[in-house]
Amino acid sequence: MPEKVSFLTEDGVEIVGELHGSGGTGPAALLLHMMPATKESWREFAAKLVEVGFSTVLAIDLRGHGESRKRGGVTLDFKQFEDREHQDKIKDAEAAVSWMARERGVSPDRLVVVGASIGANLSIVYAADHPEIRAAAALSPGLDYRGVTTADKVMALGAEQALFLAASDEDTLSFDTDRRLKEIKPDAVLKEFHQAGHGTTMFERVDGLMDELAGWLRDRVD
Repeated sequence: MPEKVSFLTEDGVEIVGELHGSGGTGPAALLLHMMPATKESWREFAAKLVEVGFSTVLAIDLRGHGESRKRGGVTLDFKQFEDREHQDKIKDAEAAVSWMARERGVSPDRLVVVGASIGANLSIVYAADHPEIRAAAALSPGLDYRGVTTADKVMALGAEQALFLAASDEDTLSFDTDRRLKEIKPDAVLKEFHQAGHGTTMFERVDGLMDELAGWLRDRVD
């Protein structure tokens, strides 16, 4: 079973995560879930990443979700969030990476960020803001989820930063978004599926997707 960990963001939100892997100097991954999912939605994929050689994998509950519902004496609920509060979820990713560096010795240049839905957008934002990040993977991103935008951030990605995009055809918002992001970054990997669902649901409906993505991420940090 994964280890439960917690830490504070710069604005005082207690973030709870599940830590997978034995630690050490190997590659690391941060996993950001979709709404209304939680960190547990990543368990099978986190185990796959450990299997292919990742030594540290951290899946967090974003603020207002799961166990990450406290800021001081205030209870947070994502269903009540204004757009600004969704945009502040990037602070959860920042705090998670800081925790991994401080507590597990993770090097940012051996870190990948993976997200689903709004977590996909956040993974792109984090990578664009941190050019040392080697790769981001976005399952069912959108051009604008509650003010968390992607086209501008994909434009800001460095030439050395790899991007993996995946979406299913019935999920027209994400499907069209992926094609737009591929136009902006032609070297991005684009995977398109039929009737495969949204975000991490695609892992359940597309044979081999989990293995393919885990291997692709591992190759980016070799």
